Amino acid sequence: MTDTSDADLLPEGLEDRLPREAATTTRAMRAIQDVMHGHGYDRVLPPMIEFERSLASRMAGIQSRRMFRFVDPSSLRMMALRSDYTPQIGRIAQTRLAEAARPLRLMYAGQVLTIKGDGLDPAREKLQCGAELIGSDNVAAATEILSIAIEALHAAGATGVSVDFTLPDLVDTLAAKALPLDASRIEGVRRELDTKDAGGLVDAGGAAYVPLLYATGDFDSAIEKLAAIDAGGVLAGRIAALREIAAALGGKARLTLDPTERHGFEYQSWFGFMLYADGVRGALGRGGTYRIAGTAGGEGEVATGFSLYPDALIGLLAANEGNEDRVFLPLGHDRETAARLRSIGWRTVAALNEADNAESLGCTHRLEGSEPVRL
Repeated sequence: MTDTSDADLLPEGLEDRLPREAATTTRAMRAIQDVMHGHGYDRVLPPMIEFERSLASRMAGIQSRRMFRFVDPSSLRMMALRSDYTPQIGRIAQTRLAEAARPLRLMYAGQVLTIKGDGLDPAREKLQCGAELIGSDNVAAATEILSIAIEALHAAGATGVSVDFTLPDLVDTLAAKALPLDASRIEGVRRELDTKDAGGLVDAGGAAYVPLLYATGDFDSAIEKLAAIDAGGVLAGRIAALREIAAALGGKARLTLDPTERHGFEYQSWFGFMLYADGVRGALGRGGTYRIAGTAGGEGEVATGFSLYPDALIGLLAANEGNEDRVFLPLGHDRETAARLRSIGWRTVAALNEADNAESLGCTHRLEGSEPVRL
C-alpha cells in the first residue's frame, strides 16, 4: 500500500508563489533589472547546475556543503546546484568573456538553492538578482554599484532604504602591523567581534580591538570614532574612501557603519555593505569588493558587485497591493474590441458558457458595447 499522506506537501523551505505574489514578483524583478540595464549592465543566464569544483573554487569563502550535490550520470563527476550566482558570473567573465573590455558590466536574476535556511529565515530557495562590475574595485566602482543597488530597490517599491557599511578585511589589516596578532588568535578575535562580546574579545587576546565595538551606528559619528582609534593611520585610506562613497550618495539612503561585521562577507575584501528597507525583516541584499580566483593558479581579477534577495520585499508589496482591474467579456462579445482593450493595458476574462459571470470570475468591469463598465 502506498502512503500518500504527504503527496501534496512541499519540502521544508520551499513554497509556491500564488497569483498575487507571482505577479508582484514579476513586476519587482522587471523593475530591478530595468535599472541595471539602464546603467549599461548586460544580462547573462548561467545554468542552474555546474560541476561542484567550478562553483566552489571560483570565490574564496564559497561553501560547497551548503549546495545540493549529486553525481552526474553522464560524466560521473560531482555536480552542484548553485547557491550563489556570483561564482558563475566570475567563471563567465574569466572564460567566455575573458577578452571583453574591462570594466565588464554584467547582471543576473534567478533562483538559488541551499541545503538549509540561513539563521531565522527557513527559506532554501530564494530569488537573487544583482550586478557585477568586473575589473575595478576603486571608490568610483563602489559608488556606482551601491547607487544602482539603492535605485533598484526604490524602483521595486522599497521605502526607507538604509545602508550599513563594513570593512570585511579589517582584522587582517590591523593584525598585520598596527594591532599585531598571532595567526592563531586572528579567527578567535574575528569571532568575538562578530558576537560583539567585549569580555570574550579580551579573553581571545584582542583587548586592543575592543574600541572597534563602539565605532558603530550612524555613519557620521561612527566614522569619526573609527578615525580616532585608527592605529598608525593604517585605515586612513579606507576611511577616506567610505567618506567619499557616503558623500556621493547624496542622501539617497540612511547610512550606518559597523566596521567589524563579517556575516555574509565571506569573500569580500576592503569594502562591504548591507541593504535594508522599512517594513522588511532582515537584509534585502549585500555587496562589496572581492577578487575572482584565477584559472590555473593565476591571480584572478578584482571586482565590485551586489546581490539583492527581494523575497521579503515582494511579500510585503503583495500583501498591500489591491486587486487589478479585469474586464468580463460575455458570450458573443466583439473580439476586436476586446483586443483593443488588451492593447491599451486592460486584462480581460472571457465567458466560456452561460453560467460564467463577472462576479464569480473576480472581474471589476463588464464589457457593454465597446467600453468596460465598472460593476
